[in-house]
Amino acid sequence: MLGAADSVVMSATLSATLLGVLGLLIGSFLSVVVVRLPIMLQRQWARDASADASTSNTATDHLPQRFNLAFPGSRAPCCGATLRWHQNIPLLSYALQGGRCAHCAARIPLLYPGLELSTALLFAACGAKFGASWTALMWCGFGAALLALACIDWQTTLLPDAITLPLLWAGLIAAALGLSNTSLSYALWGAVAGYLSLWLVYWGFKLATGKEGMGYGDFKLFAALGAWFGWPLLIPIILLSSVVGAVVGIAMKFTVGLREGGVLPFGPFLAGAGLLAVLLGPDQLLRWVM
Repeated sequence: MLGAADSVVMSATLSATLLGVLGLLIGSFLSVVVVRLPIMLQRQWARDASADASTSNTATDHLPQRFNLAFPGSRAPCCGATLRWHQNIPLLSYALQGGRCAHCAARIPLLYPGLELSTALLFAACGAKFGASWTALMWCGFGAALLALACIDWQTTLLPDAITLPLLWAGLIAAALGLSNTSLSYALWGAVAGYLSLWLVYWGFKLATGKEGMGYGDFKLFAALGAWFGWPLLIPIILLSSVVGAVVGIAMKFTVGLREGGVLPFGPFLAGAGLLAVLLGPDQLLRWVM
């Protein structure tokens, strides 16, 4: 007969396994979001500027006019060929095809399997930590949003409002319902302090140098993290993000080189610190960083 400890271990293992499988599926969808959402935003900005998107000379002219997260169906990223169901199984299709497109044999970008695997591992970790619960699903959703934001920002230096703002509101709602282990007052002031702190840094840097050191999306993402974790965790999050970002920036400068203009997006490091706070727990992160 299984003891209480064995039952807990089995329950945590089952939760981790089930959420890990769910993470594979969500990760596959996140890859669609990461690739398509920036294009959708660019098209919207062109329409808002009264530009003729159908005849403009852009890298997206070959795409259909109706283009969103659901339409057209899944296509190969290299040649645009329509994918059949067996070519779109998370991780398995990539492995069976040897990491190459079944239509043109080009290398499939590592973004796709990497995001699927990362989401699966994150979901499994949430399942192991929180068990089969709404809390686990809540933190899985939070982590999925951060993964998508990190990838989009790294590739495009954009942090879309379509993700950051719902993430902020979700943090406040979770606090109000008592789901995030953060009081509503801490969450509210965390959102306020998160936004204003980076806003002040932005304008101080701009007035001193005439340059923009970060974008408004960083303010909103930091505000969202404040809403989820409360204002006490803002300092360790920003310290960890800044230190890791500085190390990565210096390493890239002397190896592969920074992108044109020397831009290194800050969003991925904020998102990484937020994910670490979920996996370690806010109290452990405070002790670890401070």
